[in-house]
Amino acid sequence: MVINALWILTIILVFPLKRCPEIGEKGEIKFGPWGRCMGDECGPGGIQTRAVWCAHVEGWTTLHTNCKQAERPSNQQNCFKVCDWHKELYDWRLGPWNHCQPVISKSLEKPLECVKGEEGIQVREITCIQKEKDIPAEDIICEYFEPKPLLEQACLIPCQQDCIVSEFSAWSECSKTCGSGLQHRTRHVVAPPQFGGSGCPNLTEFQVCQSSPCEDEETMYSLHVGPWSSCSMPHSRQVRQARRRGKNKEREKDRGKGVKDPEARELIKKKRNRNRQNRQENKYWDIQIGYQTREVTCTNKTGKAADLSFCRQEKLPMTFQSCVITKECQVSEWSEWSPCSNTCRDVASPKGTRVRTRIIRQFPIGSEKECPELEEREPCASQGDTVVPCATYGWRTTEWTECRVDPLLSQQDKRRGNQTALCGGGVQMREVYCVQTNENLLSHLNTHKDREESKYQSTSKSSAAPFLSITFEITASKPVDLKSCTGPVPNTTQLCHIPCPIECEVSPWSAWGPCTYENCNDQQGKKGFKLRKRRITNEPTGGSGGTGNCPHLLEAIPCEEPSCYEWKAVRLGDCEPDNGKECGPGTQVQEVVCINSDGEEVDRQLCRDAIFPIPVACYAPCPKDCVLSMWSAWSSCSHTCSGKTTEGKQIRARSILAYAGDEGGVHCPNSSALQEVRSCNEHPCTVYHWQTGPWGQCIEDTSVSSFNTTTTWNGEASCSVGMQTRKVICVRVNVGQVGPKKCPESLRPETVRPCLLPCRKDCIVTPYSDWTSCPSSCKEGDSGVKKQARHRVIIQLPANGGRDCTDPLYEERACEAPQVCQSYRWKTHKWRRCQLVPWSVQQDSPGAQEGCGPGRQARAITCRKQDGGQAGIHECLWYAGPVPALTQACQIPCQDDCQFTSWSKFSSCNGDCGAVRTRKRAIVGKSKKKEKCKNSHLYPLIETQYCPCDKYNAQPVGNWSDCILPEGKVEVLLGMKAQGDIKECGQGYRYQAMACYDQNGRLVETSRCNSHGYIEEACIIPCPSDCKLSEWSNWSRCSKSCGSGVKVRSKWLREKPYNGGRPCPKLDHVNQVYEVVPCHSQCNQYVWVTEPWSICKVTFVNMRDNCGEGVQTRKVRCMQNTADGPSDHVEDYLCDPEEMPLGSRECKLPCPEDCVISEWGPWTRCTLPCNQSSFRQRSADPIRQPADEGRACPNAVEKEPCNLNKNCFHYDYNVTDWSTCQLSEKAVCGNGIKTRMLDCVRSDGKSVDLKYCEELGLEKNWQMNTSCMVECPINCQLSDWSPWSECSQTCGLTGKMIRRRTVTQPFQGDGRPCPALMEQSKPCPVKPCYQWQYGQWSLCQVQDAQCGEGTRTRNISCVVSDGSGDDFGKVVDEEFCTDIEPIIEGNKKMVLEETCTQPCPGDCYLKDWSSWSLCQITCVNGEDLGFGGIQVRSRAVIIQELENQHLCPEQMLETKSCDDGQCYEYKWMASAWKGSSRTVWCQRSDGINVTGGCLVVRQPDADRSCNPPCSQPHSYCSEMRTCSCEEGYTEVMSSNGTLEQCTLIPVVVIPTVEDKRGDVKTSRAVHPTPSSNNPTGRGRTWFLQPFGPDGRLKTWVYGVAAGAFVLLIFIVSMIYLACKKPKKPQRRQNNRLKPLTLAYDGDADM
Repeated sequence: MVINALWILTIILVFPLKRCPEIGEKGEIKFGPWGRCMGDECGPGGIQTRAVWCAHVEGWTTLHTNCKQAERPSNQQNCFKVCDWHKELYDWRLGPWNHCQPVISKSLEKPLECVKGEEGIQVREITCIQKEKDIPAEDIICEYFEPKPLLEQACLIPCQQDCIVSEFSAWSECSKTCGSGLQHRTRHVVAPPQFGGSGCPNLTEFQVCQSSPCEDEETMYSLHVGPWSSCSMPHSRQVRQARRRGKNKEREKDRGKGVKDPEARELIKKKRNRNRQNRQENKYWDIQIGYQTREVTCTNKTGKAADLSFCRQEKLPMTFQSCVITKECQVSEWSEWSPCSNTCRDVASPKGTRVRTRIIRQFPIGSEKECPELEEREPCASQGDTVVPCATYGWRTTEWTECRVDPLLSQQDKRRGNQTALCGGGVQMREVYCVQTNENLLSHLNTHKDREESKYQSTSKSSAAPFLSITFEITASKPVDLKSCTGPVPNTTQLCHIPCPIECEVSPWSAWGPCTYENCNDQQGKKGFKLRKRRITNEPTGGSGGTGNCPHLLEAIPCEEPSCYEWKAVRLGDCEPDNGKECGPGTQVQEVVCINSDGEEVDRQLCRDAIFPIPVACYAPCPKDCVLSMWSAWSSCSHTCSGKTTEGKQIRARSILAYAGDEGGVHCPNSSALQEVRSCNEHPCTVYHWQTGPWGQCIEDTSVSSFNTTTTWNGEASCSVGMQTRKVICVRVNVGQVGPKKCPESLRPETVRPCLLPCRKDCIVTPYSDWTSCPSSCKEGDSGVKKQARHRVIIQLPANGGRDCTDPLYEERACEAPQVCQSYRWKTHKWRRCQLVPWSVQQDSPGAQEGCGPGRQARAITCRKQDGGQAGIHECLWYAGPVPALTQACQIPCQDDCQFTSWSKFSSCNGDCGAVRTRKRAIVGKSKKKEKCKNSHLYPLIETQYCPCDKYNAQPVGNWSDCILPEGKVEVLLGMKAQGDIKECGQGYRYQAMACYDQNGRLVETSRCNSHGYIEEACIIPCPSDCKLSEWSNWSRCSKSCGSGVKVRSKWLREKPYNGGRPCPKLDHVNQVYEVVPCHSQCNQYVWVTEPWSICKVTFVNMRDNCGEGVQTRKVRCMQNTADGPSDHVEDYLCDPEEMPLGSRECKLPCPEDCVISEWGPWTRCTLPCNQSSFRQRSADPIRQPADEGRACPNAVEKEPCNLNKNCFHYDYNVTDWSTCQLSEKAVCGNGIKTRMLDCVRSDGKSVDLKYCEELGLEKNWQMNTSCMVECPINCQLSDWSPWSECSQTCGLTGKMIRRRTVTQPFQGDGRPCPALMEQSKPCPVKPCYQWQYGQWSLCQVQDAQCGEGTRTRNISCVVSDGSGDDFGKVVDEEFCTDIEPIIEGNKKMVLEETCTQPCPGDCYLKDWSSWSLCQITCVNGEDLGFGGIQVRSRAVIIQELENQHLCPEQMLETKSCDDGQCYEYKWMASAWKGSSRTVWCQRSDGINVTGGCLVVRQPDADRSCNPPCSQPHSYCSEMRTCSCEEGYTEVMSSNGTLEQCTLIPVVVIPTVEDKRGDVKTSRAVHPTPSSNNPTGRGRTWFLQPFGPDGRLKTWVYGVAAGAFVLLIFIVSMIYLACKKPKKPQRRQNNRLKPLTLAYDGDADM
């Protein structure tokens, strides 16, 4: 219950209540809206319900019994249930928008001037319809699928546009030559009234004109001819009688002849058959000749009819004539629709077309209406499961050709032509062809593959392994026409990369090792080798691979007494005196380790067979003994080997530290004992090494059978294993090959290695394309043999010994002989007899004679093939041109008529210019006796005509063509266009067209002037020249001797590019380009080498003691460091000057009794990080103890704090910037390497040897090399020139042929840019333009009457022109237009005669239509409002008699819509004032003067006369419409502001210089006037009038005062500046020129 109450409450709140008309005692019935249509089935069987309830008068719901039940409405009804499939059956129908109605504005005031228009609203009808039956349905059905479209929309009512007319023409001549007449002038409508604008004014004005008085009485009556009646047939009874009479006559003739001859009978039979055939053909033209009549009346000048007797005339007009009964075109019913042209299923364009036709049953005769269309097309789609999908086409490409670098080289590059030595970035090409994509044409490839596999399986034996080939899955379909493929064309060019070979780099040689056995595990004999080695620092790539192209890495010297292990002295112990004494002779024991032949420390047991070093004898000095220093280290060996002239020596030395005492001490030895020499490198200078040759070709290894063919080698699939061999020989350095025993056998390089064979690739081609089509069934005038061709495309080139492409890629064959072209022609038969108007119609006409006079005759026409065979009439309609005339006027001569023979042909011309040719005719029959027939003026018997002159002159027309190179094929490999391969420059020719004219200036064929149509002139297309640079200079020295620096090389500009050559790289201010690369110098490459200190030379000698303070020196040299130690002396600048040791120092020579200590040892290392709280120290050892009286030994330890960057340093790695992208010397572009260097940098910023950082174990995780790319300089590649296009004009002087080319590869980088000329034009040979052209209409001619319906005629003529708009054509013989279809102004139907009306004297009539106006559109401020364009023409009324004005017709106006209209503006124009008036008119923006169009409220004044007029002497009316005084007079005004009088201004007399007698020069305000008191004119009077008529100063007085004030300020300023003291000039700073630095910006060009 609660729920029901809530439901009812909801309905009450949601649905609007509707009051029933009947109210009960307590309530009223209310109901809600209808609910949704429900039902089981779609359509009209649904049911919808609504709520109905009883409401109390106070508003709440009550019981139903409280309302009248009889008035209770139904709560359910039938409805239409809408389903989704109804969408195809129902749709909205949109009615047209009605006229735009103005919206009622709140403010009813309208602006004076309309700017854009008035806002409005327009509505339309929208109904829901059932499409099949086209009947309306309920809107709810359509709303189910789509909302109801808008019923109304805003619109614009443009401003009213009044009618606009042109200016009047000039007045016509007077309508009468004597007496009083009328003359008129007319104008035409330029723009019609639109959008409620006012109508057009009268287009005609007339005025009375008077001529001389008439001598004769004016004619009051005119003979008027009425229009011809419609053509009607004679009475049927008359026709029957005529037929009967004709048949009786024929029977009588047949009886009289009595023909029995069989040949004659056969001829008659053939003729009858032919006539019957003609009648069948003529069924298309049912020609019936009837007659028509007209009325002839006499009218007076008021237009009223009068008796014919008033129109006195000898011969009255004909009132009857023969005519052709008009027949409308009749066509058959439509044929069945043809099958759909699209016989397959195509997703892209599913629609095809189907056609139905009908044929003409009856051709129109005398009807203006053309036959309707005989063919109808409509789109269609093929349906059904059996419809196959349409062929689809797609692009395919061949394999890329090999990568080539030479197209990227510039013109000057010396590497051009040497393709094998190049690497890096290159280009490769491929061909593109079109194939059918949904056609599986791989069967030939599959069979080919199966055949090859079976072939190889049958030949595979154990003795010879097969040369395997890889199966390539290539989709190969036959190529089709390129036009079949749409979509983007794949690239035919791409960049590629040839890997550059990396050259082998090796380290320096190591030092020579000891004499060792060849193999320490097999120690045989006493022969050994000393070895030195080097290692590969950069592995090579490319070439033969491996280490085959590296130099030898090991050299050997034979030696005697080899050993694999030996003792090596590490340190010499202290000198131990013998017998435990404190000083005196003793020995030093050496600390030794056991080393192998490579210098590596090994177990001491291995040296058990080696000679152990014996202790070294030494001497520990006693007090007062001579003290010597320790021996220095042995120097580097002076020679690397020993020979006859060279012997290696080493030197060591020692010096005297203290002299002996005089008493008892051991004295110092002489100087020779202070130096020792020993031999070194005693081995002979005969060095041997193994030398390897290059690896040979990979030959298949038959011993390996089961090899995995999926292995790859250098990135390419390999199919079998092979073997490579090389030659290895023993070589003596600087001598040549020696026996192999001289080289260590165990170190001989390998001579054989395995290799992988690349897969064999056979040539693969597509199947042949279809044969090209032969010419159509026939072609006139072409007798040459036609050929058809087919081609195929190589999609995989042979490689690695695969099968070559031997089959031809192109085939052609001759086409079958085409059929002879069948042409058609109209055959005309004899004219039938002339058919006259029936005598029953003629006999009432005065002067009519039976059986003669004008008539009309018809003839039959049939269609024939060129060979005379019969053809269907429709063939001639299509192919034989216009239908010949079926009827013509004819004349049966009467007794009084003149009769002549036909005109003869014109006589021949003798070829001379100015000669004439004639044709003749003669009088025949009784006409010879008639005088009127002998009148040669009326009936000429001879006609003359000038002969054509054959004088021609040629002259050039138009501009020169582009320079065109001779056409010819350039052979290129698979489309590869290397730079310079295609000839795009050199000598060509340019062309100018030649036109040929005859002596009358008419254009004729160029062959008449013996010209082939062109002037040729040689021309040059300059060849592009690239930027030319010099070769690279040598690299500079590395900028740093230790660590990382840079080295530079440069090129300089030799020649700038021109004519579109390659541009130059970025150059500096001296036209140079640089390349900067990092370099690294070994820090120990050059070292300072010191000799031992000399003996301390005492400065203050104590002769007794030989001791004291002094100076000692030593030699310091810069030497090159090698693996064997410092060797050669070099310039000192190569060593670091900061590291140079001291060459001299102060010293102290101990006295004999003093203590002697050794040299200071090395400083200990500071602990890192550097800190002054930490110390380093060095120590010295006492060598000689002091005597009793001598000086004791000092403290032999020195300490010093560790100071940063003085004696203690931090070390860290530093990475340089990346270098430019470096390419191989053989590369132009492509992949390169950027490098950077690693330095060890001391904390004071100095680069040091890397070992300092390596000893600290610092991290170094930087990448030193990275790949980079140098953009390739790709030249612009162009397609071939297209064939020359058809001529742009079929005839004339301005025709051009065009050919184009496209960019197939845009230029990149510094490549040669694309030329601007992508299109070339060439003039076409000049051809005359022949066309048919109408002549002017003749005046309206009314035969034998003054007015009424007449005819006017015009001719057509053949004209020739040059095709330009300026040449309107010159008439030529009609034979030139015989091949041209007779179409004039786009209409095939030529109208050479038409009816016209000649007004009678006194008639009021309409002029001819004016020309159509220009197309004009409705605009606001130059913006189109979208109402479309409109054109107008009009007819003005001409009045001949004033009394007949009431009979005048209305002037006429006709409009039509048009496209391509223009916006026109109208503005007022005004002439200069003439006195108080001027002319004001309205002008359109194109310069036409019009009436209307300009806004009246803006019209300028045309009159400016003063009111009241200026009557005072010397006054005039000014532009401001006020009275002013003439020059020289001043105005005196009255109190009300009007001019009262003009008073003369007093004269200011200025004496002139040239007049010594005091002549006066007088001036007035504006214009000088001669002085009245100076008649000679030597002086002039000027009047200065500073005050105006109102008593105020005039404006010029203020101007003069302001100018004087400015001049005064200027003079004061100049005086001030002249008197002012100048300041002392400041000293100019002497700015030093900054040094010019070359900053490397990282550009790739550097």
